[in-house]
Amino acid sequence: MHLTRFRFNTARVGARRLLSSPQTLHAAVMSSFAEVPVITGDGGRVLWRVDRNGAAETCLFMVSPDKPDLTHLVEQAGWPTTGKWETYDYGPFLSRLAAGEQWAFRLTANPVHTARRKDDEPTKLTAHVGLRHQRDWLLKRQENAGFRVVEKTPERRLMPEDQYELVVRDRRQLTFGKGEQRQPVTLVTVTFDGRLEILDAEAFRRTLVRGIGKAKAYGCGLMTLAGA
Repeated sequence: MHLTRFRFNTARVGARRLLSSPQTLHAAVMSSFAEVPVITGDGGRVLWRVDRNGAAETCLFMVSPDKPDLTHLVEQAGWPTTGKWETYDYGPFLSRLAAGEQWAFRLTANPVHTARRKDDEPTKLTAHVGLRHQRDWLLKRQENAGFRVVEKTPERRLMPEDQYELVVRDRRQLTFGKGEQRQPVTLVTVTFDGRLEILDAEAFRRTLVRGIGKAKAYGCGLMTLAGA
């Protein structure tokens, strides 16, 4: 597995065009590979996420089984003469992860649930729009994903519901066209920043290379770690 970071030059029209449409950016990400990556049961898949760190920088992060070539992104949306991307061998880092370790994490996700308006209607995927429901969406998945979000000590809680080392931010509703017919697609995405403890290292490694939740093709599901 490989972890890649690319910085956008947001002053360029090409960068703004890519960042305005998850469908267009997905196509650009998949064009980074000579062969179409195959999703396998045991291995990882291509995951990506856009991080907007204020006005300072906007970056693309990717996790992929194969090493990508982002020359086209540099030419369209970077700095053609001085720009580059950074790709690291992710395997050694993943193999060292162990139960009991604590890490800071970031995850952009598409929190959804199944619901119906009437008893005689089929269920449909519906976005969680409330902050509490979005937070609970992640908490319900943490154990199966091999981790738990760390709880705050009582003296650090500002209010009774301020229980976890977890911030829900950058809540967005994205609308874009999909396919040749430009069928409208609407996604609600949020970014979680927090601190976690690994419970099951093998399950957690699967989470890091397979992602969490829906809309993985559109920039959701990728969790990355940093020193806690």
